[in-house]
Amino acid sequence: MTRYVIRRLLLMIPTLLLLYTMLFFLMRVIPGDIVDLYLEGGTQRSGADLEAARQALKEELGIDKPVPQQYAIALQKMAMGDLGNSMRTRQPVTSEIVRRGPITLQLAILASLTGLAIAIPAGVISAARQKTAIDQGVRVASILALSVPNFWTGTMVVLLPALFWGYGAPPIYSSPLEDLASNMRQMLPAALTLGTTLAGSVTRYTRSSLLEVLRQDYIRTAWSKGLTEAKVVRRHALKNAMIPVVTIVGLQLGGLFGGAVITESIFNIPGLGTLTLTAIRERDYTQLQANMLLFSFVVAAMSLLVDISYAWLDPRIRYS
Repeated sequence: MTRYVIRRLLLMIPTLLLLYTMLFFLMRVIPGDIVDLYLEGGTQRSGADLEAARQALKEELGIDKPVPQQYAIALQKMAMGDLGNSMRTRQPVTSEIVRRGPITLQLAILASLTGLAIAIPAGVISAARQKTAIDQGVRVASILALSVPNFWTGTMVVLLPALFWGYGAPPIYSSPLEDLASNMRQMLPAALTLGTTLAGSVTRYTRSSLLEVLRQDYIRTAWSKGLTEAKVVRRHALKNAMIPVVTIVGLQLGGLFGGAVITESIFNIPGLGTLTLTAIRERDYTQLQANMLLFSFVVAAMSLLVDISYAWLDPRIRYS
């Protein structure tokens, strides 16, 4: 197991490097750059003055050199643990990640707990009551959860309580260490929005996987021993049905960080999602590259944790 984990960690390096390289060059291919954004709102300058200002700003931001040379410099700094400074704030990008990361992590944890608390019981009940009205209702609800985009769900979560009950989440973020009640009022609606899609997919996977396990011979043996339905499902079927469910849950949890980009902006949560959206809008190359590198690492790490969990769920699985 240890050798397998080390090998997987080493394989993350070329994967993350490839993603970083693609993003680095794609960001510099799209039209417009941060220099244009900075100078377009300034005072009127003549052609010569404008070009001089552009060149000075490019030198300050480190984008006056050819793109391949910029890439080589960025790789050299990254090898020493320096992801660069934000072009917008001139501060190290890691400082913003450290400051905002816990906010997005809290949102992701709440969203995953919300989604799983809905999905696992719903999937189990749907499988145990196959072809009943309950089963049909759960299946329809899961399809709706998958079909409706997060930005629409988030908008409805904000608008409907405000229109019908005059309720609105706090407009300013509060740390849970300072004001837990205000923090929960802002984070829980966002977590429900993010967790809805997770709940839809996990419900369907739980149902289909559990139905397949319930048809196995050893389950029939458990029934023949006179065990109750709760014991058959909980002790014999559910754990074996969790392997495909864990796979989709792991991938979805990694994707929650990406989904937070829109959700955080809707609920005015100053996490990594809002920071990423700002970096895209203002062409802050270095901040965006660092954020996407972190998101990619989270997805890769979740994939590794999912693979490791297989051995716990099924003792027959061994890693060599």
